[in-house]
Amino acid sequence: MSTENQPTASAPLRVTVWNEFQHETRGDERVLAHYPDGIHTVVADGLREVLGDAVQVRTATQPEPEHGLTEEVLAGTDVLMWWGHIRHAEVEDEVVERVLRHVHAGMGIVVLHSGHYSKVFTRLMGSTCSLRWRNEGERELVWTIDETHPIAEGVPNPIQIPQQEMYGEPFDIPAPHELVFVSSFAGGEVFRSGVTYRRGRGRVFYFSPGDQEYPVYHHPDVRRVLANGVRWARPRHERRTLTADPHPLGWFEG
Repeated sequence: MSTENQPTASAPLRVTVWNEFQHETRGDERVLAHYPDGIHTVVADGLREVLGDAVQVRTATQPEPEHGLTEEVLAGTDVLMWWGHIRHAEVEDEVVERVLRHVHAGMGIVVLHSGHYSKVFTRLMGSTCSLRWRNEGERELVWTIDETHPIAEGVPNPIQIPQQEMYGEPFDIPAPHELVFVSSFAGGEVFRSGVTYRRGRGRVFYFSPGDQEYPVYHHPDVRRVLANGVRWARPRHERRTLTADPHPLGWFEG
């Protein structure tokens, strides 16, 4: 197997931050007030702020050819971050299949906020990923459930987010491999806001805080969670090539 695109222990973590980039390009003033150059740029800046030289970050957006997620880009990505909201149906199935193939082969993925309804996440979960929601700018408290988990390292308990869209249970996802965070809201709702999975050789982290109408991705504690999340999701093994079994019938009988 070629190791040309495999990370080494000393190499910087290669992250691609993907954003559908719809609210910003249509001139939504509430979004532009917090993310004038796009949500992806703020998320990327947060990773650089926390991880410094230990990370190399690029961005990609849905309007780009192949949504900016070419085979070459994904082959050079250790962890993909995914933010989408209102254009899930417009993501090309060929690109979805490409992303899934790379996750199963070992690329990590961090799915953010309303990315729970993306084709990529629903395929990885095998469920609708539906939930309850209400957007009245309520306070969110993000409680750490597993203080020993690497994603919770250096994170206060709870994280206090002054304004955020409410996400509530039931959340139609499989039982998580690890439950890291649970959020509570002013209306009494609770939500599994930080969960992890393994899919093939790939690691999956879903983190819900981050609605486009609020400056959540500027929040230092949220930035810490995302930085911890990409470090946790990075590949631990060589990325494998998923092909048909190369052995001929009866090869073991020789």
